Amino acid sequence: MIRKVILGISGGVDSAVSAYLLKSKGFQVQAVFLKNWNEIDETGKCSGEADFADAEYVCDYLGIPLHQMNFEKHYWNQVFENFLNDYSEGLTPNPDILCNKNIKFNLFFKQAVEKFRGDAFATGHYARTSFGSFLEKFEPNKKVKLLQAVDSFKDQTFFLSQISQEALRRTMFPVGNLQKSQVKEIASQLGWKRILEKRESVGVCFVGRRNFQDFIAEYIDDQPGNFVDFDTGVTVGTHRGIHHWTLGQGCNLGGFKKPYFVHSKDKLTNRIYVVAGTDHKTLKADTIFTSEAIWINKPEFRGNIFKCKFRFQHTKPLTNCIIYQLSDGKLFVKLEKALRAITPGQYAVFYTDDECLGSARIRRPLQMFRQEEVLENDEMKRESS
Repeated sequence: MIRKVILGISGGVDSAVSAYLLKSKGFQVQAVFLKNWNEIDETGKCSGEADFADAEYVCDYLGIPLHQMNFEKHYWNQVFENFLNDYSEGLTPNPDILCNKNIKFNLFFKQAVEKFRGDAFATGHYARTSFGSFLEKFEPNKKVKLLQAVDSFKDQTFFLSQISQEALRRTMFPVGNLQKSQVKEIASQLGWKRILEKRESVGVCFVGRRNFQDFIAEYIDDQPGNFVDFDTGVTVGTHRGIHHWTLGQGCNLGGFKKPYFVHSKDKLTNRIYVVAGTDHKTLKADTIFTSEAIWINKPEFRGNIFKCKFRFQHTKPLTNCIIYQLSDGKLFVKLEKALRAITPGQYAVFYTDDECLGSARIRRPLQMFRQEEVLENDEMKRESS
């Protein structure tokens, strides 16, 4: 029987309503505020202090204990350093997937079970499991499925796609069966005006509401280079560094008939290859090579082939695909239709209907034309000049 639940609380409405729902179900709830990053907002104040005050307000209202744990060092070593390294290499990382995998559903989960003696663990994520939103008992030997939330727009299984079976078996997602509007209505009925009036946290947590390029410049030195037209090899502008740009992004280069968009990046030369027009055919890819996948539930490959659904951004619709498992465990993914701006460093997340199976890091999308062809042409031009 599940009696004691340790809840990760952030000070936001989703975890606050999760606390209320757990308490209403009769669980012994203890809340833990996790400090991963010392974020200073636009007023110069630490927004983490305001979030903790809101978490205190909710816990005092509900009469549940509140603890605070500091994982800043772990977050820096296991998430943020990877983030910086990836951007330095010209990749586009997703720190939220790493945070859930390494911090929240690993280190934090283990503390919830071992230090706080919790029977179960809970968060305010919009997701569900095949065990239900509220566990009735712990089943250590039974496989559990990670399912998409009822609110498809708020669904967060994309960011949970690399958490372990061990953690998922003991995890509750109390708001997973609710629409966001229902969650806000519950908070309104409880009179939690201060929680409802908070701005939603969006994007990468440690960036806050600052300009991303200004933020990244604090940690990675600029290395200027050229914007080069992918089709012609002509230099069309300059940039501050490849870490400031991601595939498919508009370049804001003036004086051209069509706007330019980032096609690919070359770290060795600091060149960013660009193409004219947002619908340029080489911005789309229907074939992807990935790293070895991390599966929550590994699918049954038939002849190293499996049909499922794919997304590489959490708000995008699912796309049918065929996965080919290579001999080294890496994946070759063929999409039913080509998608725009699939970027190395992002994650290919795989689904069957409502179930999130797991994910793999994208190593390289294969566009209709390859960057190597342009590099070879550049080399030939240099030799002939």
